[in-house]
Amino acid sequence: MRPSHTAEYPDVAPSLPPRSRGVIALLEENCTSCMLCARECPDWCIYIDSHKETVPATTPGGRERQRNVLDRFAIDFSLCMYCGICIEVCPFDALFWSPQFEYAEVDIRDLLHEKDRLGGWMATVPPPPALDEGSAPPAEVTAASRPPRGARGGRP
Repeated sequence: MRPSHTAEYPDVAPSLPPRSRGVIALLEENCTSCMLCARECPDWCIYIDSHKETVPATTPGGRERQRNVLDRFAIDFSLCMYCGICIEVCPFDALFWSPQFEYAEVDIRDLLHEKDRLGGWMATVPPPPALDEGSAPPAEVTAASRPPRGARGGRP
């Protein structure tokens, strides 16, 4: 006789691996409404609406700028196939994987999560793993520590 390996799911929470995929979380202040995530989504399950606002000049004599303001960001999880392409293509780190997987609904229309609900998942996103001690420093750090071009000695 061997012991069973049945998971007692509702009564005992499963131990998930680190950085597991559950639901997609949105960090709203990082989103610039660039629409890359919506364009790259193979299921077209991301809906984004925005408008432009005029930002006044910061210096005297400067010109006014235009800025996108996010009005609506929604993901329809009834269509999503959890491929993660939207998270990978986001250049501003506005989308993250959350390990939460308990968001089942009775009505399929309730699987359309708007930006307030997507933002609520950010509290469950784990911090990124620490760098290995023996690894090379990130390229951004080494590039920032180099002297600017033309500042090196040599030719007058």
